[in-house]
Amino acid sequence: MKTRALTALAILAVIAFIATRRWSRPTEPSRGAIAVTRPLAPDFSVTDLSARTFQLSGYRGKVVLLNFWATWCAPCRSEIPRFVDLQNKYDREGLQIVGISLDDDPALVQVFYQQFRMNYRVAIGDAQLAEQYGGVLGLPVSFLIGRDGRIYEKHVGETDISLIEREIKSLL
Repeated sequence: MKTRALTALAILAVIAFIATRRWSRPTEPSRGAIAVTRPLAPDFSVTDLSARTFQLSGYRGKVVLLNFWATWCAPCRSEIPRFVDLQNKYDREGLQIVGISLDDDPALVQVFYQQFRMNYRVAIGDAQLAEQYGGVLGLPVSFLIGRDGRIYEKHVGETDISLIEREIKSLL
């Protein structure tokens, strides 16, 4: 009688072990679950080159490409005309590019803005703002922020524009 009870108990233990292993396997998270694990973009308020103040959180509901750059940065100079094209192409679908120049001279940035016919918001940033984004140690650095205000991608250095465009399209 004891042997049957021990055998039955052992069988139940094996069944419980197998069931626990099967149903406790991690499942593929949904896109919504992935979004929740992404960090919220730090909010900030700056004054753009037109002397208008804006807040990043004011762009919730849009896909934002936040680009830290400088006029003296060769890769930045290469990316900016392509960002102008992206802003033209996806503006109506909800893309907003925001450029944060880390130059010290606003007049120099204004000349650059006009020369490159930049069609998106540009403001002068500082070390404190860059620090909110993990510190910007090299330029350019771009963050792709979804409609939900979360950071989906970070690109350090000049990035293949077709990659950025694919990422933008996936969030639009």
